[in-house]
Amino acid sequence: MNRFFKALLIALVVFAVVLAGWTVLTLNWSYAQGERAGYVQKLSKKGWICKTWEGEMAMVTMPGTVAEKFYFTVPDDAVAARINDTVGTRVVLHYEQHRWIPFSCFGDTEYFVTDTRATGP
Repeated sequence: MNRFFKALLIALVVFAVVLAGWTVLTLNWSYAQGERAGYVQKLSKKGWICKTWEGEMAMVTMPGTVAEKFYFTVPDDAVAARINDTVGTRVVLHYEQHRWIPFSCFGDTEYFVTDTRATGP
């Protein structure tokens, strides 16, 4: 019985180390990056334990067309404050896509906004 618990403990430690390594890798390695333009409709800090900034932007290609929604996460409070100042105006959001993050504690989406700039009224 003692060998079984020792093997189980080693397996759990190895699993925890691999999971932690995978989390660090997915958060620091960007799968894709780019910019999207539109009107930020919503930005709120939410979560039960891990509070993250979650937003929604309407991307309109031409007047009269249906807007496509872009859901994003903002990990930095300073960037979230700048986005909050421009809610309702046309902005460009620079984002990095981080795929396969194992926990939702880091954000609800895989698109992490790192910068913003206003482009018009």
